Amino acid sequence: MFKLPELGYDYDAVEPYIDAKTMEIHHSKHHNGFVMNLNSILEKMGKIHLTDVSSILKNIHDFPEEFQTLIRNNAGGYSNHTLYFRTLRPGNKDNLFEKFKDDINAAFGSLDVLKADLKDTAMKIFGSGWAWLVLCPDSGLKVISMPNQDSPLMKSYKPILGIDVWEHAYYLKYQNRRIEYVDAFLKALNWEEVSKIYNEVNN
Repeated sequence: MFKLPELGYDYDAVEPYIDAKTMEIHHSKHHNGFVMNLNSILEKMGKIHLTDVSSILKNIHDFPEEFQTLIRNNAGGYSNHTLYFRTLRPGNKDNLFEKFKDDINAAFGSLDVLKADLKDTAMKIFGSGWAWLVLCPDSGLKVISMPNQDSPLMKSYKPILGIDVWEHAYYLKYQNRRIEYVDAFLKALNWEEVSKIYNEVNN
């Protein structure tokens, strides 16, 4: 059975970039909704014992076809948001680990180019979805977009960081000004935490 992960920080900790009310609703309502829905789906399938969301998403086609869309939406939503909130943890957010920095420079030229690529990808998403930095098995670091709550794990990519461009992530503060939210998210992003995630998936 899945549980809503604790943030480990207060809802106002990401101010002024993302407001406390948005963080509260995003975490306690939207993220928690994916948790409850995922548990309900697994219970209906007699699979409530499954607790590895990465394995669920990587093997989504092993589940009955009538449940696959529900699993994609809710397991994806759970996994995506768990990573999203982790990368916003307060801390030494400019501390980019050396190996990660070298690999970013090799793949994109610089951190600034990566940020610009993420921003451009986020702005080109029509409707709802995510802009991702992922580690690909054969081609290294790459920026991609995924619609809705689809997870990069479904493509066997390892997600490093994701920008949620569903309107629930920013509309209270930024309304239709997605570009301002994306800029704010990139300023709030904890690169030390992202570096730790990169080390974890790159083992």
